[in-house]
Amino acid sequence: MPAETRTPPSAWIDAGLLALAAGGPDSVRVEALAKALRVTKGGFYGHFADRGALLEEMLGTWERRSTELLFETVEREGGDARAKIRRAGLLSSERLLPIDLAIRDWARRDPAVAERLRRVDNQRMDYLRSLMREIFDDDDEVEARCLLAFSLLIGKHFMAADHDGRTRDQVTELAGNLILGGKPGHDG
Repeated sequence: MPAETRTPPSAWIDAGLLALAAGGPDSVRVEALAKALRVTKGGFYGHFADRGALLEEMLGTWERRSTELLFETVEREGGDARAKIRRAGLLSSERLLPIDLAIRDWARRDPAVAERLRRVDNQRMDYLRSLMREIFDDDDEVEARCLLAFSLLIGKHFMAADHDGRTRDQVTELAGNLILGGKPGHDG
C-alpha cells in the first residue's frame, strides 16, 4: 500500500499568501485553502493549531522573503550598488508586491501587522541606505533618495494617471535613473 502523501505546511502557507494577495486576510479560510489545494481540511490541523497560527506563519514567511532572502539573492548575484538597487526593486515587484500591498492594507486595521510591517520596512530601508551610501556621500541625500525609491516601488501601483505618451514602465525607469543619480533615459 503506498504511503499517504501529506500536504506540507509550506503549501498551506503559499496558498494562504495567494488568498491574502487576492482578497485580504478575510479570504484566508481553511476550507477555501483546502479546496484550492485539492485536499481535505483535516491535514491543515496536523500543521497548524488554527487559522491564527497559519496567519502568523504567513507573516513570518512574507517577512523572510521580503528581507533576508531578498537581500541574499541580490548580494549573491553581485554587481555595483546601482545594479543591486535595481535588482532588489525588480525582485520585490515580481515576487512580493501583491502580498506586500495586501499586508499594507491589513496593517491599517491590525496593530500587530502594522508593527511587523514597520520592522520589514525598516530592514528594507537599512539595506537600501547601505547601498545608496556607496553612491552618495551626503546623509540627507541618501535618506531622501531612499524615500523616493521606496515610495516609487510601492506608490506607483496606486496611481491611475497617464504619462503623456509614455508607459508606466518607461516613466518608472526614468524616475529610477534620476533617483540613482543619472540623467533621465540613461543608466546612472
